Amino acid sequence: MGKLAIKSMLKNMSTLDRGLRIILAVILGYLIFNGTLTGTWAWVLGILSVIFLVTSIFGFCPTYKILGMSTANESTETGAES
Repeated sequence: MGKLAIKSMLKNMSTLDRGLRIILAVILGYLIFNGTLTGTWAWVLGILSVIFLVTSIFGFCPTYKILGMSTANESTETGAES
């Protein structure tokens, strides 16, 4: 994995997008661990929560990349730090 792999994973999520995903993941995690969500729904939403947390940590959403979307501002997309 060289520069190509890193370049293809530039941030495409805004701070608001990342924050909302983290909040949703924490809420879903809480509902699962306290027993409010059980069974299949708990598994599906638990997996979705993990995906939300991982994409928020890295600031990169593969689905956005496939769809050609981005919620990040231009300086974040190019890798420049503010």
